Amino acid sequence: MGRINGQMFRRLLMRVEQFDFELPPERIALRPARPRDAARLLALTGGAGIADHLVSELPKLLRAGDVLVFNDTRVIPAQLEGQRGNARIGATLHKRVDLRCWQAFIRNAKRLHAGDRIDFGEDVSAIAQERHADGSWTLAFAGDEPVEVLLTRAGTMPLPPYIAAKRGIDDADRSDYQTMFAAQDGAVAAPTAALHFTPALMAALQQAGILCETLTLHVGAGTFLPVKAEDTAAHVMHAEWGRIDTDTAARLNAARAGGQRVIAVGTTSLRLLESAAREDGIIEPFAGDTAIFITPGYRFRAIDGLMTNFHLPRSTLFMLVSALMGLERMQAAYAYAIRQGYRFYSYGDSCLLLPS
Repeated sequence: MGRINGQMFRRLLMRVEQFDFELPPERIALRPARPRDAARLLALTGGAGIADHLVSELPKLLRAGDVLVFNDTRVIPAQLEGQRGNARIGATLHKRVDLRCWQAFIRNAKRLHAGDRIDFGEDVSAIAQERHADGSWTLAFAGDEPVEVLLTRAGTMPLPPYIAAKRGIDDADRSDYQTMFAAQDGAVAAPTAALHFTPALMAALQQAGILCETLTLHVGAGTFLPVKAEDTAAHVMHAEWGRIDTDTAARLNAARAGGQRVIAVGTTSLRLLESAAREDGIIEPFAGDTAIFITPGYRFRAIDGLMTNFHLPRSTLFMLVSALMGLERMQAAYAYAIRQGYRFYSYGDSCLLLPS
């Protein structure tokens, strides 16, 4: 079933500045923990306090019968550098339009006009077709090869700007910025909560009786865009494409009906589950775009918990975790994490959030 799920719930009007906090630059992780499950994990459960753990300890923090839901999207090398005449043009693809066309955020966009050809090297080129209200462009790629094949030749991994601004992208990022569940090409940002999982951790979870399911949400580059509005009601999310198949939805509904907890691994999994859920909490099959924006005041229908990384100040993702656990509680948890040296953002440490 396809639909666009956007502003479909009553939100509290809140100032974006309420979701701000000070983060020392040295807290931003530039490389992942090795091994991946050696990352730290801050657990925030019900009415209990904060507890420090490692991701490898996750099996003992969950219950037998809990269901972890992973996003199996695969990050494509969607960062391109090219030329339009004498002008340098950077492009970050963020959403497929059709077989040959993608929407892209453009660097040096003022030098670009409709009909211009951009040469990205390696026999890869595209025509700028249309500029959109958010400043992005539709690019139509030349030739008949799949665009993903062209990107393999000419593209680089689209690391978040807060990492790319501090170091170059290298070969290690091609594997580091990909989860072990990656199977469906289409994301331009990793579902980073799942970067912490390893085959050894998955085996330990299985032995502890913890189940897993997968869905697909192709994460877009809009996830990195700052919220420029002054209040949350004025912010518009970028749509992303996702899918939950019929069998997966049925198993998740059966688990919840049996009293088992459904815990999303990552905000991407959470947002798709909530997009697919009816008012009564039944998760329906889903295939289409979602632009769901979750802020305090939202009533969660499909999930009982979340495992996620530490997010940017003033970001839609910090708003989401504040909706789940409460703004004051998340502000206190983040302040604690900063004092204790937790590592933030895509390559950083993790949180386990289990509301009462």
